[in-house]
Amino acid sequence: MTGIELRSDAFNDHSFIARRYAYEGPNVSPPLTWSGVPDDAAELVLLCEDPDAPSGTFTHWVVVGIDPHSDGVEAGHCPPGGTELVNGYGQPGWGGPHPPPGDDAHHYFFRLYALTEPCVLPDAPRADQVHEEVEKRRLADGTLVGLYQR
Repeated sequence: MTGIELRSDAFNDHSFIARRYAYEGPNVSPPLTWSGVPDDAAELVLLCEDPDAPSGTFTHWVVVGIDPHSDGVEAGHCPPGGTELVNGYGQPGWGGPHPPPGDDAHHYFFRLYALTEPCVLPDAPRADQVHEEVEKRRLADGTLVGLYQR
């Protein structure tokens, strides 16, 4: 299994995400870039999840059908060719960090998967459903972790 390098100009791996990208702020999806996608990938899937949420892992962003020849997405946009599914807030697209006030910093895992074939997910998938489906088709993946605290 090869690795995808996933980065953001907005934050470094394991550093804090700015309020601009938070649910309580402008709630703009962060810019992301990637490289190392295998040539034979059929599609990319993007997942952002918070495993530190009090009620269990919270899904912040799921995008399927991303063009495997793309190399990133600008802030506030959907990745090229992608379809944004419904997040844990019940809204399609990005839903930024919003941990309970006073909690320790939560970890926001941005995961990009290269798949051998398209995957089918419900309109509002839980993070575990995304993991289950992509594991069946995964060629490569990359992870970037951001932190947020209120």
